[in-house]
Amino acid sequence: MESQNLEHIHPLVFNEEQSNETKKAKCSRCGEVVSDPSFSCGECEFSLHKKCAEAPSKIDRPYHHHHPLVLLPESPYVGSCYCDFCYKKCDFFVYHCSCGLDFHIKCALFTLSIAEQKLQELNHIATKDPSVFLEEGNKELENAKCFGCWLPLGESRYFSVACGFNLHIKCAELPHEINHPFHKEHPLVLQFNIKRFSCKICGETRPRGFLYCCSACSFALHIKCAQQPTKINHLSHRRHPLVLQLNSGNLLCKTCQETQHEKFVYCCSTCNFSLHTECAFLPPIVKDKNHQHPFTLFQGQPSFVCNACGLEGNYIAYICSTCNLMIHTKCISIPLIIGVRRHYHPIYHNYFISENESKIRDCSFCDVEVNIDYGSYYCLRCNFIAHGVNPITCVIEQNESGEMTRIKHFSHAHDLILSDNVMENDITCDGCMLLILDSFYCCTLQCNFFLHKVCAKSPRKKHLSFHGCQELHILVVGYLFKCSICEYDCGGFSYKCNKFNVHICLQCSVIDYRTKHPGHQHPILYNRNQHGRCNGCGETWRSQFSCKHCDFNLDFDCSRLTLTTRHKRHEHPLALAYHEGNDYLKYHYCDLCEKERDPNLWFYHCAICEFSAHPNCVLAIYIDKG
Repeated sequence: MESQNLEHIHPLVFNEEQSNETKKAKCSRCGEVVSDPSFSCGECEFSLHKKCAEAPSKIDRPYHHHHPLVLLPESPYVGSCYCDFCYKKCDFFVYHCSCGLDFHIKCALFTLSIAEQKLQELNHIATKDPSVFLEEGNKELENAKCFGCWLPLGESRYFSVACGFNLHIKCAELPHEINHPFHKEHPLVLQFNIKRFSCKICGETRPRGFLYCCSACSFALHIKCAQQPTKINHLSHRRHPLVLQLNSGNLLCKTCQETQHEKFVYCCSTCNFSLHTECAFLPPIVKDKNHQHPFTLFQGQPSFVCNACGLEGNYIAYICSTCNLMIHTKCISIPLIIGVRRHYHPIYHNYFISENESKIRDCSFCDVEVNIDYGSYYCLRCNFIAHGVNPITCVIEQNESGEMTRIKHFSHAHDLILSDNVMENDITCDGCMLLILDSFYCCTLQCNFFLHKVCAKSPRKKHLSFHGCQELHILVVGYLFKCSICEYDCGGFSYKCNKFNVHICLQCSVIDYRTKHPGHQHPILYNRNQHGRCNGCGETWRSQFSCKHCDFNLDFDCSRLTLTTRHKRHEHPLALAYHEGNDYLKYHYCDLCEKERDPNLWFYHCAICEFSAHPNCVLAIYIDKG
């Protein structure tokens, strides 16, 4: 059997089974080793999987209702292209949408079969029973998550695609459209999270996966959150049912004792009792590698002191009856051994220390006495002791120069490893939300969680001079907030002032009243009454940084401009430049908006290509800063 119409200059022969030649051949569309059935060329090394050969030129509406996906022979970008499904590089044919959505052929066809509920076409894809693999001690599966719902794979059977992508079978059978009581105006449609919508219930933003969304209203819910009941009865509050509602009153969660403003909580308004959605459904039994016995959920205890960290807890705890321990939920996975900068040796966690062991009782970090009847970190060789509160970063591995190569960070469930593999597409830091252009930490299980090295080392508590409150600010994660300094809507990490309930983004947290900027030769000082023209953007402001030695002013936003960045329309990194050295008029235009550019104002520049652009065009800052 021959075919003439598969975009190849020679006739192609259809192979029902593999021959010795086709076993070594690679498909010219997907790049993978050819498996039967396939097409091959007898005159050259051209081969195609039958499925790749029959791939449609356009795919309509597979969880993306705005535009069709168009099959292209190569990446549509100047730089590299990464699949939004498996997050691996697309080196061959790619399905592309103008929204910036890209898929391998195999991944696109897989989603199409799911979208059309043609699960019988997926019989060639392996399905796995997690109970079998967990019994065999599969460590990777213990932490792996489903692409669709982002819950642990171990919950139910799942598809395991050869590219490393996993999806619960139940997520492949989800309804395409639901009605939800929190958004009665329109139905919510199951689609890819291409615009990185934040969930209206939990407030979290995930870079990939499915969600139920009304694009017209920018209303989105994660699959798990969409399936949560709107009213529950809970053992920790037996008097009244708890209703899912917006936490507009800044109520503390009775489990974790934290406030998540503008997030949904389960609440009893009569009793001012609330639980975060994630704290309301805790597993009854938890096993952790750091303790030899399982922990059992214990509810209804009005107050207790955690045996792991020594701090007070309320209502919900986990207990180990064998060891007579009662601990916070978050302290179950407290690390046994950590490395800290202030000490040469690793320090070990102990649930209690005898009086004979420890001569010093004052914490080496805060100088407050440690109660040795509860958890603490201790070095027997040096008599070094510290409170058992979880540190921000635990060092697991170091290289010969002492650099942290594998860490445990409080903001993420899995270990993070140091990587120099800076991807060419836009990868942002989950701490400061800026692009990553240098070495960074990434999740060992490919959760798309990334941190700059400097952001990973941000202190857990910090005094910020720009905020009038003299109390220490606490580093927190999981909030969508308006920074009280720059007044931008932000995600990522923030420093929170509990006294005034305000957040300060990580970018603003590093700015001081007196600073040195590479764009000026002298130190500059922040002056609330300094009225003048900013040398960065040319706008006139009242409060800005100024130099006492010369007529130089810099507004707050320009002082925060990142020194290097990328743009999707340019393949090289762009550096912040402070003056145009070329007097030729053609260089005084922005290469993005094509409008004239003032050569005396700051801009982003690529010296390799002589590419220059306004900062606002590069960073897409279209917010009125007035």
